[in-house]
Amino acid sequence: MNRSQPLAHSPRQDVCAQTYIEHVSNVKKFAAKNAKNASTYYNGERQTFISWVKRAALYHDLGKLDLANQAVLNKDSRKPLPIAHEDAGVAALWKQGSKESATLVAAHHAGMFSKSNETYPNKKRSFRDEREFSVSEGIQLDEYIDAHLNEYLNAHEKAGLSKVGERKEGQLHRCGLSRRIALSCLVDADHGDTARHYRKEIEIAPSEPRWNERLNALRRYVSKLPKGSSKREQDRNDIRKRFFESCDVAPISPSIRTCDAPVGSGKTTAVMAHLLRVAAERTPPLRHIIVVLPYTNIITQSVDTYRKALLLDGERPEDIVAEHHHKADFESMELRQLATLWKSPIIVTTAVQFFETLGSHHPARLRKLHELPGSAIFVDETHAAIPSHLWPQMWRWLGTWTKDWGGHLVLASGSLPRFWELNEFREITYTNNSDSMPDVPDLVEDISLRSDIKSVEEARINYRRRPDNDKTRALDCLGVVKFIEAQPGPRLLIVNTVHTAAVIAHKMREIGIDTLHISTALAPIHRDLIVKMVKKKLKSKKANWTLVATSCVEAGMNFSFQTGFRERSSTASLIQIGGRVSRGDEFEDAVVWDILLQDDRFRSNPSISIARQVLDRFTVDELNKTHPSELASIAMKMEWNFGAEEKAKQIIRLEERMEYPDVSSKCKVIDTDTRTVIIDRAFYEALRNGDKVSRIELMKHSVQIWANKINKLSLQPVFPASRSSDSDIYFWQYDYDPEFIGYMEGVLKLDKFIEEGGAII
Repeated sequence: MNRSQPLAHSPRQDVCAQTYIEHVSNVKKFAAKNAKNASTYYNGERQTFISWVKRAALYHDLGKLDLANQAVLNKDSRKPLPIAHEDAGVAALWKQGSKESATLVAAHHAGMFSKSNETYPNKKRSFRDEREFSVSEGIQLDEYIDAHLNEYLNAHEKAGLSKVGERKEGQLHRCGLSRRIALSCLVDADHGDTARHYRKEIEIAPSEPRWNERLNALRRYVSKLPKGSSKREQDRNDIRKRFFESCDVAPISPSIRTCDAPVGSGKTTAVMAHLLRVAAERTPPLRHIIVVLPYTNIITQSVDTYRKALLLDGERPEDIVAEHHHKADFESMELRQLATLWKSPIIVTTAVQFFETLGSHHPARLRKLHELPGSAIFVDETHAAIPSHLWPQMWRWLGTWTKDWGGHLVLASGSLPRFWELNEFREITYTNNSDSMPDVPDLVEDISLRSDIKSVEEARINYRRRPDNDKTRALDCLGVVKFIEAQPGPRLLIVNTVHTAAVIAHKMREIGIDTLHISTALAPIHRDLIVKMVKKKLKSKKANWTLVATSCVEAGMNFSFQTGFRERSSTASLIQIGGRVSRGDEFEDAVVWDILLQDDRFRSNPSISIARQVLDRFTVDELNKTHPSELASIAMKMEWNFGAEEKAKQIIRLEERMEYPDVSSKCKVIDTDTRTVIIDRAFYEALRNGDKVSRIELMKHSVQIWANKINKLSLQPVFPASRSSDSDIYFWQYDYDPEFIGYMEGVLKLDKFIEEGGAII
């Protein structure tokens, strides 16, 4: 390396420094590639969009050319740069009239802006850094940058890079989704090049989609599925076959479709057949198919099915069907290579990951968003995907994506709330008179088939309350254990929090009851083992045992119990546990109990308070006699009157006013502040030592834990000196039970220790 060349990244251990020209050239190259690929599907001004991104890439690190910054970059140091380097790029681009590009540079570390914070009286100069400056006393940072801007631009040219020419732009682009996609193009190129440099990794081209070949493979897979031995099974499988064929030939337009088939109808494969046809027949062909599921636990089951059905000869499963269990959007240089990205042809992810990415302002989380244009999305178990107050703004983004960015959307659920048809929803969502509700037909247009599918679902289970019709009497820990044991098994109990599930499961084991437990207290690799144990027990026809779980198993899991118990939550959750009870109509007198729990050792979930109030309003007769989709729609309509409507309006107002950080904070699917925590010591040591580890293994061997619990337990980040905060990775140093309650083994022991007078220092 020529030492006279300015640097973009400092040397680290056995990795040499990276020159400014190399990094900026790479970022410009890959950012332009991202923008071109995304804009292929854009209905707007494509060249303008590409120009935004390229100009931002060219000047995104301009401030690193300051001599004080270069002095730090020439050392093996993790100290922050003394001069905030973003402001120089903002200054140069704003001066040249490239306002959109300037906002991207300002956001590529700090995140997307708040318009009110960037305008007078909060700011004299929009998007400039007006903080007091310690290097030159008595002046602001923006004043210092202005004084040295020509020096940076000359050094930029001397390094071998071109200048940005003048470009007059009008007002800032008002489409927040397009701005997020543009930032994603830049951030992915920046983070990716840094990760490749430090990890010495080679850019690997994504696998070919080969949509038509995969569709044929899926058809062969479905044709070989067992036909069933009994007349009842054969009748159900005949309906599944007709359902698959109907979805397979469904029209590829319009761009938003629904599928309200109930449990056991084969939605996983049938909807995929439709999406593969859409991906193959669109011009140009689509880039990705993204399957969005409400809970992490369903992902592995769906991924296994898709890998069996869609892989072609010679392909690696993880290259074709990627699984994203939980948040892994890392910003720090040590962790960027572990970020989850939407690069594979088929991605299976969670509703939290998908919908929070749509509304995010954070660069690391937005990094993958540029892959969304020209993709198809399958939101399975839509009723459980997000809280009702988030749907209006999400619907607006999804509408923009399907109209302007070449997207295709299928919403599916056995209890699908048709919220877009509610007057209350339309009034909130379509504030502009030029907007109107899109046509949203069902994939299955055959009326007789829809009738047959519906008839199979009727009278499969019976909803009850404990005791009958009593909405107020709550059970403590021992009370719920005794009540459950008195009902026929196998039994499934779903509660509202990880802590409550662990307390009840622990009590059951303590008094000798055959019990299994599944929750996010277990890392995915261990949840998978428990799922296999559950399936083995169910297949053995053993009756006298209980599975205690959280909502992570209430939708999408191929389980079938005789009796279900649901701690009072939402109407949709109560309906969905019904999909895990007598799933194949194999149990007579199958019952789902709606129960209340109260114990000092339990924990509540305040985020479901509105949904619980709505469920309180339904009688047992209404629960049993109303079709699930109608019941879910009625519940959502009632939720508007319990406070959801005002929350929805607030998010829309904030988005229209370009208050992106506030939008991001209010678009939480689960209102939790969690961190990634590694539970495997060998994996932790490998990461600490700088060994190459895969993002897949990271997800399999980690859990998500509340930030306040991390502080309470004094967990330390893997890289304490890193600049990141909410993207830190931690290590779990307490007891962990991989075969039962996971990290809650350590939590319950610590709770007992503290109750007895102990303290964590």
